[in-house]
Amino acid sequence: MGIEERKEREKQMRRRQIIDAAEKVFAAKGFSGATIENIAEQAELSPATLYLYFKNKDELYASLNLKFLKVFIERIENIRSQNELDPEEKVKALERVLYELYDYDPLNVINVLRFQSSEALRNLSPQLSSQIKDGARKYLRSIAGIFQDGVQAGIFLEHNPVAFADIVWGLYAGLVLWEHTKRGFDSEKDFLKPTLGLAIEIITRGIKKN
Repeated sequence: MGIEERKEREKQMRRRQIIDAAEKVFAAKGFSGATIENIAEQAELSPATLYLYFKNKDELYASLNLKFLKVFIERIENIRSQNELDPEEKVKALERVLYELYDYDPLNVINVLRFQSSEALRNLSPQLSSQIKDGARKYLRSIAGIFQDGVQAGIFLEHNPVAFADIVWGLYAGLVLWEHTKRGFDSEKDFLKPTLGLAIEIITRGIKKN
């Protein structure tokens, strides 16, 4: 291995070290409560070293978002590839994936929603902002693809599948933020699962032909 390759590998390892530390700190303190100093301490590095890799806290948060987006997109695309499922079953599977991702990692789901804001994207480097936008386009296309299959099969109404995807995503975003608020009142109760299930059922009935 050459010197340049070794340096690049060490750079990627250090970057991974910082992101892993940031994930722990954000999980414990939230975005508002976490500081670069907290993350540097967790990573056993100086704050100055962190700034060599990330220009601010938003970039660290966004880097976690990219990792989550990749998993999110893969899960949704996997649903569409399951040819043994009919369109309604695929929508039901989408509901399960949306719930499971929030249940497993609510911080990163809220993170995804946060970076849909143009204000949040302005704090990122052009490259990272572009990656976030590309990820958002991919998951919306994947969701739209599930509805497109139903339209082509003659089961769902002949409307733009992107509109169906926007409706589902907008609904999900609102429910997640409301769930996050409600957990402050009752951390033991799961409000999202039954509400999301009912909402998807209503949407599915509404877009079916006949």
